[in-house]
Amino acid sequence: MAWMTYISNWFEQDDWYEGLQRANMSQVRQVGLLAAGCQPWNKDVCAASGDRFAYCATLAIYIYQLDHRYNEFKLHAIMSEHKKTITAISWCPHNPDLFASGSTDNLVIIWNVAEQKVIAKLDSTKGIPASLSWCWNAEDVVAFVSHRGPLFIWTILGPDSGVTVHKDAHSFLSDICMFRWHTHKKGKVVFGHIDGSLSIFHPGNKNQKHVLRPESLEGTDEEDPVTALEWDPLSTDYLLVVNLHYGIRLVDSESLSCITTFNLPSAAASVQCLAWVPSAPGMFITGDSQVGVLRIWNVSRTTPIDNLKLKKTGFHCLHVLNSPPRKKFSVQSPTKNHYTSSTSEAVPPPTLTQNQAFSLPPGHAVCCFLDGGVGLYDMGAKKWDFLRDLGHVETIFDCKFKPDDPNLLATASFDGTIKVWDINTLTAVYTSPGNEGVIYSLSWAPGGLNCIAGGTSRNGAFIWNVQKGKIIQRFNEHGTNGIFCIAWSHKDSKRIATCSSDGFCIIRTIDGKVLHKYKHPAAVFGCDWSQNNNTVRIWDYTQDACISILSGHTAPVRGLMWNTEIPYLLISGSWDYTIKVWDTREGTCVDTVYDHGADVYGLTCHPSRPFTMASCSRDSTVRLWSLTALVTPVQMNILADRSWEEIIGNTDCAVEPGTPPLLCGKVSRGIRQEIEKLTANSRVKKLRWFSECLSPPGGSDNLWNLVAVIKGQDDSLLPQNYCKGIMHLKHLIKFRTSEAQELTTVKMSKFGGGIGVPTKEERLKEAAEIHLRLGQIQRYCELMVELGEWDKALSIAPGVSVKYWKKLMQRRADQLIQEDKDDVIPYCIAIGDVKKLVHFFMSRGQLKEALLVAQAACEGNMQPLHVSVPKGASYSDDIYKEDFNELLHKVSKELAEWYFQDGRAVLAACCHLAVDNIELAMAYLIRGNELELAVCVGTVLGESAAPATHYALELLARKCMMISVWNLAADLLMMIPDNELHLIKLCAFYPGCTEEINDLHDKCKLPTVEECMQLAETAHADDNIFETVKYYLLSQEPEKALPIGISFVKEYISSSDWTLDTVYPVLDLLSYIRTEKLLLHTCTEARNELLILCGYIGALLAIRRQYQSIVPALYEYTSQLLKRREVSVPLKIEYLSEELDAWRACTQSTNRSLEDSPYTPPSDSQRMIYATLLKRLKEESLKGIIGPDYVTGSNLPSHSDIHISCLTGLKIQGPVFFLEDGKSAISLNDALMWAKVNPFSPLGTGIRLNPF
Repeated sequence: MAWMTYISNWFEQDDWYEGLQRANMSQVRQVGLLAAGCQPWNKDVCAASGDRFAYCATLAIYIYQLDHRYNEFKLHAIMSEHKKTITAISWCPHNPDLFASGSTDNLVIIWNVAEQKVIAKLDSTKGIPASLSWCWNAEDVVAFVSHRGPLFIWTILGPDSGVTVHKDAHSFLSDICMFRWHTHKKGKVVFGHIDGSLSIFHPGNKNQKHVLRPESLEGTDEEDPVTALEWDPLSTDYLLVVNLHYGIRLVDSESLSCITTFNLPSAAASVQCLAWVPSAPGMFITGDSQVGVLRIWNVSRTTPIDNLKLKKTGFHCLHVLNSPPRKKFSVQSPTKNHYTSSTSEAVPPPTLTQNQAFSLPPGHAVCCFLDGGVGLYDMGAKKWDFLRDLGHVETIFDCKFKPDDPNLLATASFDGTIKVWDINTLTAVYTSPGNEGVIYSLSWAPGGLNCIAGGTSRNGAFIWNVQKGKIIQRFNEHGTNGIFCIAWSHKDSKRIATCSSDGFCIIRTIDGKVLHKYKHPAAVFGCDWSQNNNTVRIWDYTQDACISILSGHTAPVRGLMWNTEIPYLLISGSWDYTIKVWDTREGTCVDTVYDHGADVYGLTCHPSRPFTMASCSRDSTVRLWSLTALVTPVQMNILADRSWEEIIGNTDCAVEPGTPPLLCGKVSRGIRQEIEKLTANSRVKKLRWFSECLSPPGGSDNLWNLVAVIKGQDDSLLPQNYCKGIMHLKHLIKFRTSEAQELTTVKMSKFGGGIGVPTKEERLKEAAEIHLRLGQIQRYCELMVELGEWDKALSIAPGVSVKYWKKLMQRRADQLIQEDKDDVIPYCIAIGDVKKLVHFFMSRGQLKEALLVAQAACEGNMQPLHVSVPKGASYSDDIYKEDFNELLHKVSKELAEWYFQDGRAVLAACCHLAVDNIELAMAYLIRGNELELAVCVGTVLGESAAPATHYALELLARKCMMISVWNLAADLLMMIPDNELHLIKLCAFYPGCTEEINDLHDKCKLPTVEECMQLAETAHADDNIFETVKYYLLSQEPEKALPIGISFVKEYISSSDWTLDTVYPVLDLLSYIRTEKLLLHTCTEARNELLILCGYIGALLAIRRQYQSIVPALYEYTSQLLKRREVSVPLKIEYLSEELDAWRACTQSTNRSLEDSPYTPPSDSQRMIYATLLKRLKEESLKGIIGPDYVTGSNLPSHSDIHISCLTGLKIQGPVFFLEDGKSAISLNDALMWAKVNPFSPLGTGIRLNPF
């Protein structure tokens, strides 16, 4: 097993505990990522291979991978090794795991995508690799070329590795736009030039330089650059060429003649990019440069078969995926064989119009647009599978939350735009008009003014009205000097301050009247500047003195932010790519975050969510962070309902060194004042308000709204944005119906709305689709008639009534007579087969649609056509309702799982709460390690959530033990009704002196240490094992419990019919022995035996809980300890490996992913071993918590994803947990699962693991 190579030395020795530190993890958690858009400056910046595609921002390459389970592409990795603009990427045609990239700092890199690492670098290439491509005729060879050539050939591996120059491809007369190798003809290559010509080289043939210029250019000096160039995959000589103005030609590279010139519908249209469709011979697609029109062509026709307007902005590049994504899920259709028998009804072939005769096969095009948008378009279904609209394509210099809305974040970028994002959905909702040069700084107007002020590099400052989408004011007092900071006064909304490179700080009114002009260094009003050096200086403005210098960054510090609630917490962002959190009382760095891939510029947080921070960087991303772990003691005090003095304090108190954190800000004071006004329900409100203040975005508000609905709150009190999230199913139909009505009636506002506002037709279409899913067929028909889509209306009208259908036919006939048309009108019968519809949506992964339909059916909106039943039998509507209910729960479960796998546990819990499944909602919060939220919500929900709330409290008490707040741990455990055993474990593990231990015993209502010794001896004499172990652990000599407990367990598992539930309680109790006692030399043998037994029982528990990823590691850990330590336990290594193999064989069908090796059935002996194993396991008492843990942010790619897990040998994605040696790492998800089944560290040291 891979991991053994990392830590086998731990198992060799017995005195490893010297010099160990405590295991730890980062306290700043990444909870959201706004990916960059695709850069518009270079041509070959998107590529695809198999089930992956990639595109480039300016400095990073984003790789998306198909998730086969849900058939959707997810961001898999961000490669950010280049320090200057990336010029081109190319996927290796022979190996889908390799691709190459080049950048303007003369660097070419070869990446292994699967392992996310650089495998070769070519530095200081002669000239910038402006275009690059793998050679089709050789395995490990990449070619690249600068603007005028020559073509360099780099052989990466093997005896001939190195760079050579192509013997013919050099000394060009015009700059090269791009080049393409032929996929079949060895060594054949074509270059496209700025002047519109082509150069073709083919070994053994005459070289053709600068040939085939468009006819209109012959004899002139005009340029018409080649914007796209692709060899015909079915021919050796044909080539599609696109010139920006002249358009598309099919040329013959041998005879140097033009075979076909294709005609665009209008003279104004020009083509930017092109791609062949591999699954449809002779077909290709193009993207226009001014507007986002995708045109579909066939080489046999000079005009497009179809024109699809996908976006308002023009295309930048296109790539067609070779293998279309497979069907989502594996939903079994009832009719497996689609053959036609003699009794089947015949299906007449449809009559095709000329265009439909060329209908597109299912293919997916990766589309990149000039505004940075990136999407995956399903050409067969004519819909977006995925659209990442409007990402920034360059450095983001500043980010700020909207003062009156913590869900809106504005960002300012080098690309000349300000964008406003919804941080719950991580999508852009507004973008400024652009073309402002570089925007260094932004500031929101106070209150609800809905304007943003921006400061630019050369064009002064401006005010942008977000709602109207236009610039309403400009300020030019600084001339063309860069404005580095702009601040809108929140005390006087008429004042704006700017400071500039000209050394002036200017304060003006918003209509442009200058009030003050200060020459720096005078007081710089409202502009918080961090100076350009590698330290952070803290000044006390009352003393004019620097009181502290915080050193640690290795490059200039650009972003600085004080936390608004914890007065000593300072956060800094630097050009060394890191973010550091400082405790300014001691001048110490509390945490360092390495997740950005380039310089960090802006840091911001919203006062009402003081522990959610946004950061922006030169890597073109915005990342969201949760800082809540920094105030864990405060959170625990709130949960344990401690006094206000332990939650809220004043600044003077809080900044005293060594004081536990206290909230000192406006928000916490506001919450306290509101709660003190309440007469009833104050505990519920306190939990909710603090939870909303401390939790990051991404579903916590949604969760609390659902809790309120379940607790019977009046619907009128629900917030306005409730219908945008996951709604309780009793509201789903109501809200979607009103949404459909709104779409029908809304008139386009004068200025249009935000981004890509839909036309009236699009709105009506969307409304019609909603009505249809709600079973409101007549409304759908009427809207279709309004849109002129009579065929659709008629074909579905019988679903309303035959009478209505006849009436509609009449209206259509009247119209056709007027228009003098005699079209044959197709129709079909609408039936209420809900199951088929729901399964259809599920099979396509449209889970939200499926949920809507299932709920509509449950409410009786869709009447199934009753099949005639024999007399006497009645198939009542109740049975249908039951069916639909089951269907509804199935769909909501699938949707929850989708959110959960995406690292969004809170939204997964919302899906379960929406169908009143409290048990599963709580389980998903616990599995997502949202323990504090689970306790808050569980406390409010009461009895139905109690078992899960108690389990979450138990885990939180373990968290308190880690940060040594023992009294608080006891308070939390006392909230569990049956708490004696939990309190015993806490006291057993407490490492204080006898007096302190007795104080804790007293608090927990347990006998003193001395009394426990007597009780243990009495119980031992009575042969009561459990009581003996319990009281010895609480006495002065807890090590006496070890041999007694261990011999009981060993004896028990020697028999054939033992079960997990008899052994586990004793082992669990023993594991709470104080660490310093367990590590005594006199306890070596007992310790080793305890570790082995806990490892084995942990493996069985992991099987029971379906923690697939750690089961093999637990077996391996137990085997290694057995092999290397002197012990006598009734376990044999051979038996352990047989058991593991049996588990693997019998669960492989559930663990198998789609493309794995073929299924081999387990042998009879394996079945028997596995059956015995299951008999031992029995059922988990908390049913919902079965399944792997998956914390928020688990699949957000980071620049810091460089750690290898010592359990799996694979790279860890998402949060990392470091073990006690400070070097070995495992993923936080694996650490959580391990600690829940085996309390001891995977390093075999006897140190407890505590990742909660």
